Amino acid sequence: MRRPLLWLIAASLSMALTALAFCPAAWLGYLVEKQSGGRLTLGDAQGTLWRGSAFVGASAGKDDPVSPLLPGRFSWRLSPLVLLGQVRLELDNPSALLQPVTVDGSWSQWQVGASAVELPAERLSALGAPLNTIQPAGRMVLSWGPLQVTRARTVLGIEGNMDLALRDISSRLSPVKPLGAYTLNMVWSGTEAQLLLKTMNGPMLLSGSGTLANGQLHFSGKAEAALGQEQRLANLLDLLGQRQREGDHDVFALKL
Repeated sequence: MRRPLLWLIAASLSMALTALAFCPAAWLGYLVEKQSGGRLTLGDAQGTLWRGSAFVGASAGKDDPVSPLLPGRFSWRLSPLVLLGQVRLELDNPSALLQPVTVDGSWSQWQVGASAVELPAERLSALGAPLNTIQPAGRMVLSWGPLQVTRARTVLGIEGNMDLALRDISSRLSPVKPLGAYTLNMVWSGTEAQLLLKTMNGPMLLSGSGTLANGQLHFSGKAEAALGQEQRLANLLDLLGQRQREGDHDVFALKL
């Protein structure tokens, strides 16, 4: 009686390990969709959970079509040691990442290596209004230093700094091209990030500050035209915010 039982246990373990070894990459896509409420997904996932590739897609809503958010395909290698509580992940995409990203840690705490991701601003239209109306164009680079990420149940906390550089930004609603270059600094502390927007150069001036907490954005700022560009930027500025008088010129309140 004992021998058949041992054989049954061994066969069950073998089947479980085989299933884990060939766990399809599509399962990872399901987790990404669930965590993002269907706004982000992994498209055309190939390979396994341990070694695979996919493109990152976005949609304006759960039932809307998915469009590629970042250029190229992301490839990953996940060490099986994760089953023992030791995470080692390598993520690469030569078309988007300026250098591969490494993630080390445990099931509940990770150290994310410094890197940067570059993407065309046109992909932001896939996230819905008002970006699909403005239809931005240009280049964006999101860079970060080492980040400490922790998980408590389903809540993720981040410690570290990120910078979003927006270069040669333009819009189909404005004849002025480019509109300017901007930086958005994000200082993360737990589930909240402090945001600061500044204009580096250009005829459209943007500034403001806010917070990003638990997926909710609260931002207050202003947009205005540089001297001599008021008429050419009027349509776009009217769309961005409510007109207010400040001194001897108009500004447009940005509220998100």
